[in-house]
Amino acid sequence: YSDPVADGPTIQYSNGIALKNGMTIEKLLEQIKSVKDEISIPIILMGYLNPVMHFGFEKFCKACYEAGVSGLILPDLPPYEFEKNYQKILKKYHLNFSFLVTPETPSERIQYLDSLSSGFLYAVSSSATTGSEFSTDNENYFKKFRTLALKNPVLIGFGIKDQESFRKATQYMDGGIIGSAVVNILTEHPEWVQPLEDFIKSIR
Repeated sequence: YSDPVADGPTIQYSNGIALKNGMTIEKLLEQIKSVKDEISIPIILMGYLNPVMHFGFEKFCKACYEAGVSGLILPDLPPYEFEKNYQKILKKYHLNFSFLVTPETPSERIQYLDSLSSGFLYAVSSSATTGSEFSTDNENYFKKFRTLALKNPVLIGFGIKDQESFRKATQYMDGGIIGSAVVNILTEHPEWVQPLEDFIKSIR
């Protein structure tokens, strides 16, 4: 069990549906493995630490590698624990790991988390939950990343849901992360393939 501390109503609702449908880590990895040869972009899994620990951290990393997963985001894995216990395991199985930073994260800590991350650094747009409205009120926070000489690209998430919010976000960052808006399409449209394609085209 993990508290979904960063998940808004949409993601929490979809989690409930997935669990009722019998979704497990084993099934997820089987599904990814079955399509990995058809996918040309990196597959990154995001979740919380407790289910991974229950599965077994190294066992999970090994299974991710075998399934074709490229990286992980586990927001509640502390950096100290990461360095002490888990970084070597992730490297052993060639898995990137992305830490999250927020508007309250000091510059020194952003640089520290960037040094531990590989693949990209995840910048949370505001102190809210997934699915919240995107705002450029934190413009100084967004601009700060350009002054820090970070080694990783910075992708921004939380509240990006359409072309306008994506355009605003990527004025400052290397890319945007869209979650709840995609999940809404999956839950609202039984035949979701075309609506999802149309949505992606609208963003681009």
